[in-house]
Amino acid sequence: MNGFLAIVLICANGIAVQDCEEATATDVFKTKVANEIGCASGWQEIIARSEVRAGIGQTAYLKTQCKRIRQSG
Repeated sequence: MNGFLAIVLICANGIAVQDCEEATATDVFKTKVANEIGCASGWQEIIARSEVRAGIGQTAYLKTQCKRIRQSG
């Protein structure tokens, strides 16, 4: 069965969007989701419950990525 990995990157405002990646992000959150729609909608709760939420929009921004993963079985 295949699935997707939703990756949420939190990058400082000083980092250009095209340069925001796992190596340059201040925080990285990952979660498995069933489909591509889950990549776009599943991360809000993760961020809302985290301590980093206070800086979003002030000193940092979010960038999401979606990667296809193959699950063995």
